[in-house]
Amino acid sequence: MPHIGPGGGPPGRGMMMPKVRAKNAGATLRRIWRYLGRQRGGLIAVLAATIASTLLGLAGPYLIGHAVDHYIIPQDYDGLVSLCLLLVAVYAGHALFTWIQTYVMVGLSQRTVRDMRRDLFARLQQLPLSFFDRRTHGELMSRTTNDIENVSATLNQSVTQLLSSVLMLAGSLGFMLALDLWLTLVSLVTVPLVILLTRFIAAGTRKYFAGQQQKLGELNGFIEETVSGQKVVQVYRRESAAAAQFDTLNTELRGVSIRAQIYSGLVGPVMNVLNNFGFALIAAVGGWMAYRNWTTIGTIVIFMNYSKQFQRPLNELANQFNLLQSAVAGAERVFEILDTDTEYAETEKHAASEGLKGEVRFENVTFSYKEGVTVLRNVSLAARPGETIALVGPTGAGKTTIINLLTRFYDIDSGRITIDGTDIRDMDKNKLRSQLGLVLQDAYVFSGTIRDNIRYGKLEATDAEVEAAARLANADAFIRKLPLGYDTPLTGGGGNISQGQRQLITIARAILADPAILILDEATSSIDTRTEMHIQEAMRKLMSGRTSFVIAHRLSTIREADQILVVHGGEIIERGTHAELLEKRGFYRDLYISQFERTG
Repeated sequence: MPHIGPGGGPPGRGMMMPKVRAKNAGATLRRIWRYLGRQRGGLIAVLAATIASTLLGLAGPYLIGHAVDHYIIPQDYDGLVSLCLLLVAVYAGHALFTWIQTYVMVGLSQRTVRDMRRDLFARLQQLPLSFFDRRTHGELMSRTTNDIENVSATLNQSVTQLLSSVLMLAGSLGFMLALDLWLTLVSLVTVPLVILLTRFIAAGTRKYFAGQQQKLGELNGFIEETVSGQKVVQVYRRESAAAAQFDTLNTELRGVSIRAQIYSGLVGPVMNVLNNFGFALIAAVGGWMAYRNWTTIGTIVIFMNYSKQFQRPLNELANQFNLLQSAVAGAERVFEILDTDTEYAETEKHAASEGLKGEVRFENVTFSYKEGVTVLRNVSLAARPGETIALVGPTGAGKTTIINLLTRFYDIDSGRITIDGTDIRDMDKNKLRSQLGLVLQDAYVFSGTIRDNIRYGKLEATDAEVEAAARLANADAFIRKLPLGYDTPLTGGGGNISQGQRQLITIARAILADPAILILDEATSSIDTRTEMHIQEAMRKLMSGRTSFVIAHRLSTIREADQILVVHGGEIIERGTHAELLEKRGFYRDLYISQFERTG
């Protein structure tokens, strides 16, 4: 449904979103974990494989130290060969269990993001139009693709890494404490520095990764708008301006991405410096202790290996923080949509009848898209069952808004709208809309066949019913001339057929739905005059016995309406039949004469 123009309509789709920042990383991580928790069997398998892998990884350094003290120094080569074979088996087992945990985790993560993507798309289908009015299509696409993929990449790497790192830290610390308390304390000297630096770096990366995702969403939105409106861009010769604006957005994205990656890249070098410092410290202190005969060479070798294994999990945890910042920023943007109230959040009181009579009343309805900018003021109207009500008036007067309120795309500020005496706010929206047939001025078709697009109005319809609806809409003739007839595939937006043919398909779709109340928003505006004559006849058959609301700019098409409402400035200023309004010599007569003079 087209929106009311500047000063009277909702915010445009091109408006930029407010900047999104990660607000509560802990809560977001818990929600991600709840998604993962649905697959307990897989998580148990990952845990078992990780424990086995970690234990085997811890056994390796101990066996090497044992070899130094008991086989290398005593020069027991037979024992050394046996121990080397055992080491090969240990490290082979470690590699095998690492592969198993990675393999299982990949499946878990993909199923998790599948569920998140499914929930996100399902929520998007339930959100009110006002939600989409405030966001660009590209920005929403970014949330369903880029943000979800960030979560996927992090789950693939981080869950097993975090689990393995924690187990490795605990295991290494336990082994070191059992071997030598003093060397263990030396190994822990760098830990406070690692923690402090990690927290400092993580704070920066979290902020810049959130900014990166936001800028990426803005860039996607601009690309989507420009590609969709490429004809307009070219006809107004705005290619250079579009390229310049793209360059600006792209530069902003590059800037925030560089800052995010710089902060992220600090982790590796800083951790390497601390690791080498800790390694050198253990070598120096351990060498001095061995010189004093307070420890053995083999123990020093074990500690030097364990210090690497102890520092490596700390490094991995620090690196995971960088990945987590990106994932948390993306997940919060996803959860923001999941937490948005849907159209169906309210408790419904009454179900719409399966067979509405179609008596519609507006009682002193006032409405505004934006607070302080009233679009409709005290609008009252009454449509008896089977009547045809025409809405006419200048662009931006409020005609489409009346339809938006009847369909509950938006809810009124004050007043009351009833169908068969029941306030539509007390009706189930799904059942209400199932009784409404809508044909818009901007005919929209989906990718798929022509048959599928017509059947969109009634999914259980047979092929015969689809073709009957097409004949009534005068679409059957042109469809059968196509190479594949009703099975002809339509490209995105129906670019491979004409605008008029797309409109005929949408009319057939409405006919197939067989609604109690019919809404036509300039339904024949894109159809040639000869075709329009056939469509008007089909429409008269379709509207017979149904309450119909027709928005029309060509007044010649609504002369037979039971009631014509002239909307101007958000108010109904005249009402009556075509003949009655001409006799009043008011606004409607001036509109009619001006059109007659232009076409005469």
